[in-house]
Amino acid sequence: MLSRRECGKHHFPTLEAKIPAHVTRMTSPPTPLSQAIHRYLEYLRAEENKSPLTVDAYRQSLTLLPSLMNIDDASQVDKQSVRIYKSALHAYRTRQGREFTIRTKNHHLTILRAFLRYLIQEEEQDVYPPDRVSRFKEDQRKVKVLFHEELERLLSAPDTSTREGKRDLAILQTFFSTGLRLAELRSLNCRDLNFDTREISVRGKRGKIRVVFLSDRAVEALKAYLDTRVDHLTPLFIRALERAGTAMPPGEEFRLSRVSIWNIVKKYALKAGVVSNPSPHTLRHSFATDLLRNGADLRSVQEMLGHKDLGTTQIYTHVTNPQLKDVHRKFHGK
Repeated sequence: MLSRRECGKHHFPTLEAKIPAHVTRMTSPPTPLSQAIHRYLEYLRAEENKSPLTVDAYRQSLTLLPSLMNIDDASQVDKQSVRIYKSALHAYRTRQGREFTIRTKNHHLTILRAFLRYLIQEEEQDVYPPDRVSRFKEDQRKVKVLFHEELERLLSAPDTSTREGKRDLAILQTFFSTGLRLAELRSLNCRDLNFDTREISVRGKRGKIRVVFLSDRAVEALKAYLDTRVDHLTPLFIRALERAGTAMPPGEEFRLSRVSIWNIVKKYALKAGVVSNPSPHTLRHSFATDLLRNGADLRSVQEMLGHKDLGTTQIYTHVTNPQLKDVHRKFHGK
């Protein structure tokens, strides 16, 4: 599919757990509740085809139920036990002594509701109605975006006279051009690129495939980076570029880690003097708001971001709304 230079010269992409790492698998003797949780996780894997990260996030959350709700059977879930669970979520502290954010608490309540819904629909158990597990009131999310000048400084920060600098610029440009999540960008392989159509086929959350698009600057940066590749490896973004040249494919051990990509963004933000401390997700936010500022409709942005629900995309509407700006300019007193 690559029209200029294929990666390595040959043609060959979470929900993240919100529970601290020290919470581990249940090791106590099996209870009706732990067995039901086990069946539910197997259902997520086998029937729902959830990703390993998603299944692990659900497992870690549901592992809290027996201790925080003080029950050993799903039939014991009632109004009082849900109230106890909510209170325990407020009191829970991570190993670092931090409390859960409201969003994280609601994450656990959402998983509890999904578990109860499974028991009702798939196992036909008579358990507490999931719709009666209410979530905490959550303030509208604040979206961090980069101003145009900050973005330009960030994209100009890599030293493109070096192979590493060319790679890093390709990463930054791809982030801003596509709005990819960090995990999505990390998983990219060379064969996912199509320079003829300027598209990338990416597998997002819930295994959903979507197409994202490359800007002229992203294409230029990617081609410059690929021209430096003398390896035959599958991953698009790799570390140890010199050593990779003699490695045998597929070369998964050379794929950049999530932490490495995160640190690349942080490194150049610091170098560019961007004081807002942007992350890879900041570039995703900037991508979305840039589209909306230039008149893109919300549903198109939803598709490009891979959001399941339009409501998730609507968090960007309070950041910029061209129509409201025009109304203000037209009707507000000079």
